[in-house]
Amino acid sequence: MNPERLDAIVVGAGPAGLTAALYLGRFRRRVLVVDGGDSRAAWIPITHNHPGFPDGVAGTALLALQRDHALRYGAVIQQGAVEGLTVVDDGFELALDGRPLRAPTVLLACGVEDNAPDLPQVDESVRRTLLRICPICDGFEVTGQRVGVIGHGALGAREALFLRTYADRLTLIHIAAPEALPAEERALLAQAGVAVIEAPIEDVELQPDRPRALCFSGAGRVEFDALYSALGVTPRTGLALAAGARHDDQGRLVVDDHQQTSIPGLYAAGDMVRGLNQITTAQGEAAIAATAMHNRLKGG
Repeated sequence: MNPERLDAIVVGAGPAGLTAALYLGRFRRRVLVVDGGDSRAAWIPITHNHPGFPDGVAGTALLALQRDHALRYGAVIQQGAVEGLTVVDDGFELALDGRPLRAPTVLLACGVEDNAPDLPQVDESVRRTLLRICPICDGFEVTGQRVGVIGHGALGAREALFLRTYADRLTLIHIAAPEALPAEERALLAQAGVAVIEAPIEDVELQPDRPRALCFSGAGRVEFDALYSALGVTPRTGLALAAGARHDDQGRLVVDDHQQTSIPGLYAAGDMVRGLNQITTAQGEAAIAATAMHNRLKGG
C-alpha cells in the first residue's frame, strides 16, 4: 500500500494539536490531525483561567471552537490511533489504524496521563470538580476553603504549599511511606501551617451537595471543601522515544527553541514537553512549532 503523502502530520487533537493545525492550514499546508479522542482538556468542567473567556469556558467547548477554526482553514482531522512512527529518507512514516501516512514534518501533541488516586469514579469526579488536578488553573476558585491535597513526597508537599496562596486550611494526605516525605518538606509544611495525615484512606464521600469527606484508618473522618490530586503525570512519549528522541529526567521530550526534538523534522508541544500543563503555553508552543515546520518545508 502506497503511503498517503502530506506536508505535516499532527498527532493529538487537544489545544496544542488544534492550534498547530490552524497555523499549518493558514500556511496553506496539507495537514492531517490524528485525534485519539482522549484530550485531557475535555475533563475541564469550566476554566476561568484562559484568556479571552472572562465568564469561563468548558474544556469541550474550547476544543469544539478550536476544531471548527482549524477545519475552516483546510485542516483534516481524523479519529484514530497512531501505531508506529518511523524515520524514513524523506521524513516520517506513520501507521494510522493500519493505513500508512508519510510527511516530511510531524508534530507530537499527545499530552500526558494523570496518575490517578485510588478513589471511586476519578474521571467523573474531575469533570464534576469533586476532585481537582490543576491548582494553577483553578486554585483561585478554592480561596478560603478547606483543601485536601492527595500526594506523596516532595511533589505533594510543593502542591500543598502552592495552594497556601489561596487557602489557610490545608491538609496534605500523604499516601506513601512516611520516609518518602523528607524532613525539609515536613518543616516547610509545618511552618506554613499545613497539616499532614499519614493514614490509609478507608472510605470516600464525594457528594456534590456537601463537603468532600475522607475516612482514614486511625484518623477518623475529615471533611474538605475541595480535594486535589498531586500524584504527577506520565507523558505520552512512546512514539517519540521509540523513534530515538531524547527525554529529560521527568520523561518529557527535550526540544529546542523551535519545539524541535532531537530528531530533525520531529516537533513536540504541550504537556509532553514542559511541566506547567497549561492550555495557553501548549497553544503558544504549537504556534512556534507550526511556524518552524512551515519554514522547514520551505527550506528555510
